[in-house]
Amino acid sequence: MDAAPEGYETAGPIDPRALGALLADLAGIDGRHVIVADAAGEHRLWLRDPTPGLLLAAVIPLDKDFLTRIASLLRFHRRLLGRAAGPLPRGWPLTAYRLARLDLMLRALDLRDGGATYREIAIALGRDEAARLSASDWKMSASRSFVVRLVRDGIAMMNGDYRKLLRIR
Repeated sequence: MDAAPEGYETAGPIDPRALGALLADLAGIDGRHVIVADAAGEHRLWLRDPTPGLLLAAVIPLDKDFLTRIASLLRFHRRLLGRAAGPLPRGWPLTAYRLARLDLMLRALDLRDGGATYREIAIALGRDEAARLSASDWKMSASRSFVVRLVRDGIAMMNGDYRKLLRIR
């Protein structure tokens, strides 16, 4: 959200506290970041200019996340109008499988950043057969491939691919 351009006098200010319980409210050099609780799925707002009473407009970049941003904005707009925001779009909530894989990915990345080898990571993640394999068998093992993919994907997430988690699938 940012200041509405001139000529949009029908735009209104937003007081996040009036929308419900705030799960987070942080001010930074780039504005105010707020998470508003909602039973159907929280709303995340970035108020670039946190001046109270400022007439606001939504800024939606024309990027690959456009549809996700529009779906989120439509939910938020319903909330602003005092209606139920509605359920999160299909594909937003992470499945149990994706959550488990993200957990493994973060653990593998932490271990790798700590200097662990791929074999040590595999063992730490419960792939006990990795300790018993010869060097040549380890290089061709499914456990090694699995760990290499986890670390690779973890690095990609760390470098910005985490945004994929928010996209409508």
